[in-house]
Amino acid sequence: MDLGITGKKAIVCAASKGLGKACAMSLAKNGVDLVINARTAGELEATAAEIRAATGRTVTAVAADIGTAAGREKLLAACPSPDILINNAGGPPRGHFHDWTEEHWQQAVNLNMIAPLMLIKAVVDGMCARKFGRIVNITSGTVKMPLPDHALSQGPRAGLTAACAGLARKVAQHNVTINGLLPGQHLTERMHSGLVDISRKTGRSREELIAERVADIPAGRVGDPFEFGEACAFLCAASSGYIVGQNLLLDGGRFNSTLG
Repeated sequence: MDLGITGKKAIVCAASKGLGKACAMSLAKNGVDLVINARTAGELEATAAEIRAATGRTVTAVAADIGTAAGREKLLAACPSPDILINNAGGPPRGHFHDWTEEHWQQAVNLNMIAPLMLIKAVVDGMCARKFGRIVNITSGTVKMPLPDHALSQGPRAGLTAACAGLARKVAQHNVTINGLLPGQHLTERMHSGLVDISRKTGRSREELIAERVADIPAGRVGDPFEFGEACAFLCAASSGYIVGQNLLLDGGRFNSTLG
């Protein structure tokens, strides 16, 4: 399927590994030139080289902390007029509500809500003027199915989702879409390292731990980051302009609802 986005320019945040990397790879395979971002320069440059080799597209690596205004300015300087923006950031750690301080909440809100909103604010008017724009916010399945120990992550991401809901309907007339991708459990580097750590501490095998995690997932498995990247690319397609303000849950059917 030709997505009709060959030659478009995309900013992909937190793209050195995991779901961000998968989204960047899928976009590049569909002809998109990339500016990818993460905080760690070494990993980011390695990912950029990998995507270039696999796709032949232009990939520019910008190591910066987009949780800061200076970091966002550096990123936007490398791509001031993107056609596609993929907002993504690593979530805060799990924990207990009473252990989180005001500073913890401010940091979480800044990185997972304010930073993506500021990037959207910086690029959305240009997208509207050019009559094409695709913005995808990678949030979390816990936005739709909250978990007690994920509040520091799901709270700001739910705020981002709500903040974008109205804007999405305002800019849709200009062929600019804003949608969300809500991942469930995917076998990313982060999950793999977590499984290794638990296995080391408990003596349980990786296979046993995964089986436990997928017990309530109808698909019977964890997700492949490749699948997630392909869903992201589809939302960015030229033919996806009628998908407006939606939040696509990729969790193997774990969230059980008729109307979602």
